[in-house]
Amino acid sequence: MSMLQLDPPIPMTTPKGEGFAHILLDYGPESDLYWTVLITQTGEIWTYANRHVRATKNITLGRTDPDRPPADDSARHAVSRGSAGSAVARERARDDTECGASREAAWTHR
Repeated sequence: MSMLQLDPPIPMTTPKGEGFAHILLDYGPESDLYWTVLITQTGEIWTYANRHVRATKNITLGRTDPDRPPADDSARHAVSRGSAGSAVARERARDDTECGASREAAWTHR
């Protein structure tokens, strides 16, 4: 596992709103990257799988209309309707469960 403190923090859009990613977690090639984001509006700290966050708008870099990440429950429900018996579906379901884990849970979930 690798953990990187981002300096400066990276502005991100998450299912819970916009915030700044302060920590990047890398569990290796068999797992998504995980971003620990401080939500601007509420002050909450959440850790999200890479597929659940997006870099925010940055006109200078030409990123004028980035896609919004999936809403909190939509990704989880989309996986449960798929082929739940497959290894890929089980892995994604596990990742979706962890995507909303609090900062403390992210440190102990493996």
